[in-house]
Order: sequence, then structure tokens, then C-alpha cells
Amino acid sequence: MKITKIEHFPAGDLIGRLKKVAMLKAPQVYPYKDVYISLERISVNSLCPPQTYVLVEELRKVRDLKWALLEHNRDIFNLQGYVKIWLEDAEEPIDLLPPVVEESIEADGSVVNIVNDGMHRVYMARMDRVLPEVIFVRGVPKDLPYYAFPVPGGWERVSLVDELPEGYLKKWHRIKNYKSLYRNFNSAFDNVGAPRGYFKKKK
Repeated sequence: MKITKIEHFPAGDLIGRLKKVAMLKAPQVYPYKDVYISLERISVNSLCPPQTYVLVEELRKVRDLKWALLEHNRDIFNLQGYVKIWLEDAEEPIDLLPPVVEESIEADGSVVNIVNDGMHRVYMARMDRVLPEVIFVRGVPKDLPYYAFPVPGGWERVSLVDELPEGYLKKWHRIKNYKSLYRNFNSAFDNVGAPRGYFKKKK
């Protein structure tokens, strides 16, 4: 993986854009408009995974990205804002944000810090034994929680797998129409989430 160009945007720009993130199924709704957003270095053990797996191939991709960023003197675990990167052979640039973590108050009264976006990078931080910088979101509207529950047992219940077998229970969704709770980060950023397609935008 080779980065041909990189542009850095400070924390203020990142937070300003996050306030404009819309819901995927309701683009007129902005879940982060009135919330408190900060950039914080947090122990992975204080974060709760929402899914029970990490894919080996995706983990390798984010490790390659980490190494490519280091060649440009950028730390994937400490972006201090966000970066727009251009990759060799990629059609369009992508925006790389720190992992997004939401404070979630559950029905049993527990308060958890659930990983909304960046699961593989957070898992890599756990393997690298570092404190990752994350986007910490507090005060999400009660009617717009993250679409899945935190995994009981936390990171000890997360498996590193080559592929997912048919019928694998990836997440425990909060509601039947769980996609109605998706945040659309691409409503305010460019090609967020692109690593799954190896940074190439699908046509």
C-alpha cells in the first residue's frame, strides 16, 4: 500500500463536519448536531465492541495503512483530527477519521463506550498495546442509539477469523429495522469506510 498524497485537517474541522453527519435512512436528521464531541486517548479495555469478530484480511489492511501513514509521519492512533489520503491505484481520495466511540446508556443502567466505527483499528490498538485517540461522542439522542448492543463479555468474546461461516451471528441488533439507526459518515466526509473495498470505490 502506497500513499501518494496526504492532507491533514485539525480537530476543529473534524468536529465541525461530524455535526453535519446525517442518518442514512433519514438524511434530514443529524444525530451529532447537539452532542458533545471530543478527541481522547482511551484504553481499549474501556471500550465495548459491538460485534463478535474481527476479519484477518481487514486487520492486515489497516496494519498496512498504519505503516504507510508512518512513512508520511502520521500515526494512525493519534491523527489529531483527520486526514484525506490518496492511494496509488485508487480512483478517489478517502477520509480517515479516528475510531468513533459513543457513550451509550443501556436499559439495565450500565453506561458503555461502544465502538461505532473503526472496530479493526481499535482491535489493532489492543494488539499493539497503545492508547488510541478516538472520537468520543456523548449525549446521543435516546431515540437514535447505535444500532447494535455491546457484546457481553467484551473483547474476550471477540474472535479473529479468516471468514464468517453462513449464519454467523455478527451483532445483536436493537430493533428489527436496525438500518434506520445507521449513521451515514459519507454525508459529511469522503469515502469513509473504504478499507473493506481496499480503498477503491465500487461502481
